[in-house]
Amino acid sequence: MDHRVLLCFVLGLGLLFSTLSTLAGAQGVGVNYGMLGNNLPTPDKVVGLYASRGITKLRLFSPDAAVLAALRGSGISVVLGTLNEDLQRLAADQSFAANWVQTNVAPFATTGVAFRYINAGNEVIPGADATQVLPAMQNLDAALRAANLSVPVTTAVSTEVLGTSYPPSQGTFSQSAAPVLTPIVAFLQAKGTPLLVNVYPYFAYAGSPNDVPLNYALFTSPSVVVQDGSLGYTNLFDAIVDSVYAALEKAGGPQVAVVVSETGWPSGGGGVGATVDNARLYNNNVVAHVESSAGTPRRPGKGIETYLFAMFNEDEKPAGTEQNFGLYRPDMSEVYHVNFAS
Repeated sequence: MDHRVLLCFVLGLGLLFSTLSTLAGAQGVGVNYGMLGNNLPTPDKVVGLYASRGITKLRLFSPDAAVLAALRGSGISVVLGTLNEDLQRLAADQSFAANWVQTNVAPFATTGVAFRYINAGNEVIPGADATQVLPAMQNLDAALRAANLSVPVTTAVSTEVLGTSYPPSQGTFSQSAAPVLTPIVAFLQAKGTPLLVNVYPYFAYAGSPNDVPLNYALFTSPSVVVQDGSLGYTNLFDAIVDSVYAALEKAGGPQVAVVVSETGWPSGGGGVGATVDNARLYNNNVVAHVESSAGTPRRPGKGIETYLFAMFNEDEKPAGTEQNFGLYRPDMSEVYHVNFAS
């Protein structure tokens, strides 16, 4: 989860307010299963909790045999990530990629686990290992095909990949991200696979609360806040997603869909606006928004597959808001209620 504010976006909003004073269909909202806690329920109980709430999609950040075994026959599809530290070997060694698939995917895919995507790395671009992402994706794709498994391969990025994000139509990838992302976008376009993007209006708001209206971040603005040509934005979530769509178009990927692989709001931890009421409001509103299949102003009617972050508060994450993104406490009691009923 990236905590840096979209500086260009926020600066643009600051100027505005100082002047004024397919695979990407929604098809239900998923939830990230973070495991950085020393007191979390066992995987079978967690999968049971997902099922009891009608949550049919789960994102797992790295392979965990106990979780994957618990998912057998559950009807819950999984987005499975690789460890960032495995990227170099996945990129350089086809046999390592083949073994990764044979260990972490094949035994479960053939026994009742539905894999929605494999994401090679999480928020690696831009960064020291960014150039490892595409060859790792290619090797994983080849290994999956060799195993007769039809699972799309992609990667997950933060909005730090954007160099310009305001207004949304001017969205572009940054100079550091573009050289790496452009060939990845070509790969995704050729395969018909979406890009996973972690989208956090909370951090834009918390980083500049005097410039970003809270109701714009929480989906509660009664009117258009940002006018971008003929398109009007009433919420920051749509604006961020559309800035990524604009960047994808400029990078040669007009058919590449965006899957929101993380979004959420902290219920505590001392951060600006980090309250139970705001977290409840944000997550319920984002669920209602994406399940309406209304799409975004730039992609009206195109559902946005979305995964909330996260199922549990995790006590092994850094102190503060990081530990307070869960919908549930480790004892499986609700922090607040989210209505997953479409």
